[in-house]
Formats: sequence, structure tokens, C-alpha cells
Amino acid sequence: MAQHNHVQRKALLALAMVALGGFAASAQADQLADIKKAGVVKVATFDANPPFGAVDAKTHEIVGYDVDFAKALAKSLGVKLELVATNPANRIPLLQSGKADLIVADITITPERAQVIDFSTPYFVTGQQFLVPAKSPDKLDDYSRARIGAVKGTTGEQALHQRYPSARVMAYDDIPLALTALRNGNVQAITQDSTILAGLLAGAPDKANFKILPDLLSKEEIGVGVKKGETALLKAVNDELVNLEKNGEASRIYDTWFGPSTQTPQPRSFTIEAK
Repeated sequence: MAQHNHVQRKALLALAMVALGGFAASAQADQLADIKKAGVVKVATFDANPPFGAVDAKTHEIVGYDVDFAKALAKSLGVKLELVATNPANRIPLLQSGKADLIVADITITPERAQVIDFSTPYFVTGQQFLVPAKSPDKLDDYSRARIGAVKGTTGEQALHQRYPSARVMAYDDIPLALTALRNGNVQAITQDSTILAGLLAGAPDKANFKILPDLLSKEEIGVGVKKGETALLKAVNDELVNLEKNGEASRIYDTWFGPSTQTPQPRSFTIEAK
């Protein structure tokens, strides 16, 4: 009888272990499964940050480099795409609150952010530059005590505090507001990723009054943001990004927004590689 109980207990224990193991696996793969079950992936993207994401004046739809990647990711998951408009400070809260499943919004990979969200392999690499009035000095060090505008909640804002402890960093909600501050003389320089500055300058009616300084303040790697611990979803994203590089689609998307005939021409100096 005791032997029988012992076997029964072992069997129950084994069942419990399987149940627990199954629970752990399902908890981990939850979000990918949930997305497929819902038939839609909610992606946080910019609506005022060309060429990554901005509202098209004709169609009133959000278009851009990030949007094209969001479309490709949705297609690879076999679901519809729902874009959730965001700004730099709101990206991570949207992901953490579940209002977005992914962040595809020009978000730079940093150690601080990597503590709260997971990142895909980089799908864009850029550098931070200064936009200044045309007659201003060309060397970054000449701005160590200047008033410099940056976008609130961006790595650009953090980098300024680190590099120029004596500068006055002015934070703005978006890059057009920072440009207005530069026009008004409230700041002597503004900083953002090189491609965003190139797009901003190209669309400015008074672009002859400004210039982008050639030196990079920092190198920025842009990744897709995924909620912590969602390993299945992260793997699906990474696999598709590498696939888009291999089949030439990533390069084609780049040329659409940064190729020679665009407003923000910039040679592609990176490839998407598996982590």
C-alpha cells in the first residue's frame, strides 16, 4: 500500500511539474500567442518625426521608415497592423501599459532603457549631430557653454548633460519646437539624430540660414522595443529583421526614405545582423 502511495505521489508530482512547466512556457510566449490570437499587432510609432514616422498630408496616414518596418513585422506575424501614435517620452509607458505590443519609433538602444524593456537587433544606425545658424562655429567644443535645445526624453538630451556639463540644456516636446527656439535665438544649437536633422532642414523654408555640423556627438543604434521577458515575440522580430536584410527589403526601405532622390539622402553604412 505504501509503495502504491509513493508511486501515486511521484505521478502527481510529475503532473504538477509538467503543469508548472507548461504554465511557465505559456506565460513567456503569451504576447506572441495573444497577438496571433487577436489578429492584430499594436505598434507605437511617431506621427511627427519624419522620415521615421509622420502624417502624410494627402492620405492623412502615418508613413515613414519605421512604419515600413512595422508593416513588414505585422505581415511576418500574419496579423493586421494597428499604429499607435507616440512621442519620445511616451514610448516606453505605452509598451509597459499594454497599449502597444512593440515600439518601432526611432528608439535608441541604451543600457538604462534595456533595464526596463528588451531590444531587437538594430535595424537603423545613426549619429547625433548639431544644427546651428549658418554663421556659427563648426567645432562641437565651441558649444560647451551654449544654450542647446534637445527633444525631451531622448538620448540626445542625456548626451548633452554628459558631454557639456556647463551648457544649458533646453528640452522641447518635439523637434519642430526646438527649431523654432533656434530661429528665435532662445538656443544657439539643437541636437538630434543626423537623419532627423537632415529631414528637418530639408523641409524648412529658411534652410539657407542653418547648417548641420559634420562631427558626430554620439553613435546611435535603433532597435525595436519589446516588453521584458517576451522571448518568443523578440525572437520573431529578430528573425524577420534579419530576413528583411537577406532578401533586400531592408535596403529597399532605406532607399525609400534615405536614398539619393529623397529629401534626406544619406549612404547606408550598416547592415542588419543577428544578435
